Amino acid sequence: MRDDAYAALHTVSDPELDEPITDLGFVRSLDASPDGRVSVHLRLPTSFCSPNFAYLMASDAKDALTALPQVREVEVLLDDHHDSDLINAGLVADAGYRGTFGEEAESSLDELRLTFRRKAHTAAMERALTQLLRRERELEEADLHAVTLGALPDERTTHALLRRREALGLGTGPDEPVMVDDRGRPYPREEVPLRLRLARSTRISIDGNAHFCRGLLRTRYPDSADDQAPRAEGAENLKEISA
Repeated sequence: MRDDAYAALHTVSDPELDEPITDLGFVRSLDASPDGRVSVHLRLPTSFCSPNFAYLMASDAKDALTALPQVREVEVLLDDHHDSDLINAGLVADAGYRGTFGEEAESSLDELRLTFRRKAHTAAMERALTQLLRRERELEEADLHAVTLGALPDERTTHALLRRREALGLGTGPDEPVMVDDRGRPYPREEVPLRLRLARSTRISIDGNAHFCRGLLRTRYPDSADDQAPRAEGAENLKEISA
C-alpha cells in the first residue's frame, strides 16, 4: 500500500522545476494503513514559495492518491508555509484553487500548468538537440531544422522529450520535426540558431532553479538530503549554471 502511494506521488511534479516531488525531497512523511487511509505531509524550500505552485502540488498529490483503487481516504497537508492553513483547508473541502484563494487566484491552475508544460518541452527539446550537436560535430545549428524525432538516439533525453510532447498534445511520430514551437509548428531554418539559444536560456533557468531549491530545502530541513534523488535531467549542466 505504501509503495503504491509513493509511486503515485512520484507522478506529481513541481511545475517550475519539472521534477517529481519525491525526487526533490518535498514529501516529508507518508503513512498508509491497510484499511485504505493515506496521510501525507509536504514541505517546501521556503515558507514563501509561490502559493499557486504550492497548491498545485498539494492538489495533484491528493488527486494522484485518490485515484488508487485501494485508497478510501486521503489527507494531504502542507507544512510550514505562510498559506498552509488556507491551502490545507481548501484541500479538505475540495474547494479548488479559485475556491481556496478567491480573488487572489488570478488565473486557473490549467493555465499555470500549460505555461510550465511549455517551458518543460522547450528545455527537453534543447537538451536533446544540444546532445545531438555534441555527438555529431559536422552538424550546424541551422541543420537542426531538418532533424526529426526518429533521428534522435534511443536514450533518456529523447524519452523525456517525447513525454513533454505528449503532455502538450504534440505529435510523437518518427517523422515529426524536433525543433518546433509550443503548437508543434517548425521554426524557419534561419530562425533555428536564435530559437536554440532562447531554449537554452529556458533550460538553464529550470536546471539552476532546481539546483538552488534543492540546496534551500537541505538548509531548511537537514534531514531532507536523504530523501532527495539525483536530478535525472540537467545534472550534467551544473558547470554551465555556475559559469
